[in-house]
Amino acid sequence: MSDTNTSPQSNPTSPKAPDAASARQNMLNLAGGHSTADEQELWQGDYSMKAMAGLGAGLILLTIAAIVIGVVAGAGSTGWMVILGVVGLSWLAYFAVSLYRKFSFHYELTTHRLKHREGFLFRSMDRIELIDVSDVVLKMGPVQAMMNVGNIHVVSSDVSHPLLVMWGIPDARKIADLVDNARREERRKRGLHVHSI
Repeated sequence: MSDTNTSPQSNPTSPKAPDAASARQNMLNLAGGHSTADEQELWQGDYSMKAMAGLGAGLILLTIAAIVIGVVAGAGSTGWMVILGVVGLSWLAYFAVSLYRKFSFHYELTTHRLKHREGFLFRSMDRIELIDVSDVVLKMGPVQAMMNVGNIHVVSSDVSHPLLVMWGIPDARKIADLVDNARREERRKRGLHVHSI
């Protein structure tokens, strides 16, 4: 009576189990998703201080008016100290807000996502999938329109940011069109992928 070998044998012809990266990519493909490998940067930018030009023009008029009032009213030393104090604090606040906004808002657009960072000392970073963006609206004041800078409102189904306002964007018309075209292209690609399945 011969002995039988009951130990498990590996079958060289059995299919190899996919690794984690391949499995993840397959799941993304089935869902019509994308990997970060094919993600390309389209644009990135910060808040432009030109967006404060309208307020700056208002402060210039306020300064001139304060000086004229001081001269006409014959303000004494105390009156001039009050006038100069108010004007000085107004300009200080203007530059403080401008610098805060300049270093607090940063945006990056890729072929798949719109990334945004907010905050100066304590920063928060988030992203919106372009497939979730439903509308892109550009808003500009009269002075902003002359400076070609404005605020871009991005409406999406994203839970954390259903309405993202991109503040003080330079070359605003071009960037608004770029965001809108990128989200249309992403929706077109996803639609074609789902249709092909």
